[in-house]
Amino acid sequence: MSTTFDLADIKRRMQATIASLRHELGGLRTGRASASLLEPINVDAYGSAMPITQVATISVPEPRMISVQVWDKSMVAAVEKAIRDSNLGLNPATEGQVLRIRIPELNEQRRKELVKVAHKYGEDARVAVRHIRRDGLDTLKKLLKDKAISEDDEKRHEGEVQKATDAAVAEVDQVLASKEKEIMQI
Repeated sequence: MSTTFDLADIKRRMQATIASLRHELGGLRTGRASASLLEPINVDAYGSAMPITQVATISVPEPRMISVQVWDKSMVAAVEKAIRDSNLGLNPATEGQVLRIRIPELNEQRRKELVKVAHKYGEDARVAVRHIRRDGLDTLKKLLKDKAISEDDEKRHEGEVQKATDAAVAEVDQVLASKEKEIMQI
């Protein structure tokens, strides 16, 4: 199997990372209850990590309350633990197979905690983009070693990969800044 260099694939993977970041940040809510708040949470279920949406139904019966209807009675404790351990600062109250989660008013401290979580998501996205860059550069080095491309081509492609990386990191920073502004807005 021959190795090929595909800048479009590298850019597509970087965009997928940014889309994933937007999805994770979408789960950080600014004081209103939303089913998407819990979507990034994974539950240890049946020996593997599963998205919470595959073990329970999430609904929003009122503006400051999320209701989680767990389908399997044996999974209630695992779902409750996953929500508590999610760094979202939520404490579910369990009533049978239903977990009720009050969304607290956002005070200054809570807003700062949410900004920290957002920054962690942003840093994870930057690291993922850098990994994609490294994969691209490794491919170029291999192609050069196998004499499939010239040194000039390798340098030119390295520049293209770096440009794509810089653009992706700038987009991550911009997405993060707008989310931070949204969180800190009262």
